[in-house]
Amino acid sequence: MGSYVNRNLLRNEEVVYETHHHWTHYLSWRGVLSLFILPTIDHYCNEFVITNRRVVIKKGWLFFWSLEINHNQIEAILVHQSILGRLFNFGSITVSGSGGTKKKFNQVSSPNRFRQIFQETINDY
Repeated sequence: MGSYVNRNLLRNEEVVYETHHHWTHYLSWRGVLSLFILPTIDHYCNEFVITNRRVVIKKGWLFFWSLEINHNQIEAILVHQSILGRLFNFGSITVSGSGGTKKKFNQVSSPNRFRQIFQETINDY
């Protein structure tokens, strides 16, 4: 589990699901030109987490930002997968929150599972 999420869990909050960038994240110009250092930093520093109360997404290392939305404020989690994404189980997720919040995250591993766990979590609690 990610260190940011560990440090910022609320009382009685538990991590239900965590995912990360897919290995195809390394296959980009950014990866090749940085000798795969930047995608490796992204892989270990970016966190995509569902807890029993909220969705927490943290990106970055030295400078970072986080998106933390309570379950009752999330309108939808959209998944987009190309043909290759379907074959290799990666894609983009877009978190749409109330008030117009909309953030897209690319090359996430198992995006359909992320959405499924979120839907199960809000129905269980």
